[in-house]
Amino acid sequence: MTSHDLDGLKKAAALKAIEFVRDGMVVGLGTGSTAKHLVIALGKRVRAGMKLRGVPTSQETAALAREIGIPLLDSEDRWEIDVAIDGADQVDPGFNLIKGGGGALLKEKIVAASAKQFIVMVDHTKQVPVLGGSFPLPIEVIPFGWGSTAREIELLTNSRVTLRERNGIPFKTETGNLIVDVHIDRISQPGELETALNLIPGVVETGLFVGRTNILLVGTPQGVQTLHAPQQ
Repeated sequence: MTSHDLDGLKKAAALKAIEFVRDGMVVGLGTGSTAKHLVIALGKRVRAGMKLRGVPTSQETAALAREIGIPLLDSEDRWEIDVAIDGADQVDPGFNLIKGGGGALLKEKIVAASAKQFIVMVDHTKQVPVLGGSFPLPIEVIPFGWGSTAREIELLTNSRVTLRERNGIPFKTETGNLIVDVHIDRISQPGELETALNLIPGVVETGLFVGRTNILLVGTPQGVQTLHAPQQ
């Protein structure tokens, strides 16, 4: 399947997601290629008269939302988010996610945690039987002593940890931190791993989103599947 075909499936999932947005809602706006389709579609609704306010998870999303006329809440607010909608890099049968391929995992998790409902949009290639393997686990770490933090992560996970770079220089998140990618074969206990990683000094947040997804929208060649989370 070509990247163009996959983009069409992402767009279909995003168009399905806007069915869950009602007039007057505060909406958490995700980051990434699928979320971009969502923001554009919501912009059309706003121009047609829908009242909503957005909480963006990145400067990129904020810029797009402003450009197409979606009013945004201030980043310092104590939000009451009705629904947060975002993509994912991997999702397992328990609706646990790996996120952070785009580097916005910290803001994405803050927004997801602040929302009454968290909806995730993916194309079917993002569904995996177990997290890990084909996609590394991103972890946001503070720059100070990051090498020592990475060593502790390696010891905990028995995996290779690499510093994320862009154009030959360390990638910096919007909050000024670094991201290390953990090349781990399989994450069979994502909840336990998330807890253990967050106990390591220097770790700001992990790309594991465990027990947060309420609804999963999957773009497939046969149409969009709407799946509800198994009872936790």
